[in-house]
Amino acid sequence: MEDCMLDARPVISRHPAPEPVQPYLIFPRPEWAALRANVPQSLGEADIATLRGHNEPVSLEDITEIYLPLSRLLNLHVMATRSLNSMVKSAFMGRPGVTMPFVIGIAGSVGVGKSTFARLLQAVLSRWPDHPNVALVTTDGFLLPTRALEKRNLMHRKGFPESYDLRQMIGFLSALKAGGRNLKVPVYSHEAYDIVPDRYQVIDQPDILIFEGLNVLQTVSEQPFMASDFFDFSIYLDADTKVIEDWYVRRFLLLQKTAFRKPGSYFHHYADLPEGEAELLARDIWRRINLPNLQQNILPTRERARVVMHKSPSHAIDTVWMRQI
Repeated sequence: MEDCMLDARPVISRHPAPEPVQPYLIFPRPEWAALRANVPQSLGEADIATLRGHNEPVSLEDITEIYLPLSRLLNLHVMATRSLNSMVKSAFMGRPGVTMPFVIGIAGSVGVGKSTFARLLQAVLSRWPDHPNVALVTTDGFLLPTRALEKRNLMHRKGFPESYDLRQMIGFLSALKAGGRNLKVPVYSHEAYDIVPDRYQVIDQPDILIFEGLNVLQTVSEQPFMASDFFDFSIYLDADTKVIEDWYVRRFLLLQKTAFRKPGSYFHHYADLPEGEAELLARDIWRRINLPNLQQNILPTRERARVVMHKSPSHAIDTVWMRQI
């Protein structure tokens, strides 16, 4: 009877299952720095001094080892995109190719250093003769005005997806990619903590547009388009959550001693708080507003970026993750 029984042992394939494809190429800082190749140093100490943010040290070494390799990668993408667009329009449509702005999205948490990163990247990219006209737009300009946020009881949700005029944001990006001229972007004042009435930034067909903000990689179900639909490249600036909280608190304490002291500052009433109380307030704001927004809306978009740049507690970028699938 035993000879007639079916063999119940599992069948082992002679060909092992293929290893899963890793979605990222991971570059420690020294390996990333080597990808600079022969790109010349384009910024000096004086340039960097004007571009640094509050409490964000940046050195010539950072430009050499992080920004120049990134600018080389982006230059290759810009030129390849131009070539492809020209070839498709001339070969397939029989029309002369028209150069459209190359759009780079930069995402990341409040306090992670997006603004400084974007300004430095703009400066480095504008030194390339292939694309000297590099514009920078932040999504702050697409926040709803304070009056509208107060009317909708959203002041405590500022920076969350519902606090933005997404229709206006998508309309701007769509017009930009369609070749629109002299496009107007509302101007946001961090001092007034509000949109400045009747003041606009004009964007007129740049070679490259850097589009920076909390929400640039987010998906919104009720919208037919997302901001990232118009991106040619995207970057997520990353750091450990506790580290970002500490940076946010240090920046808050610095602003309390500087910008908050201006009579026109929205946060002027915090200027004379004792340091201990100011730190407790900053951590409370972080944990009630910025941390939930990071966990719910920002961090889940990290894997949508083409490149993730991770920062150490010193603010230096120590690892670069480049998505390959």
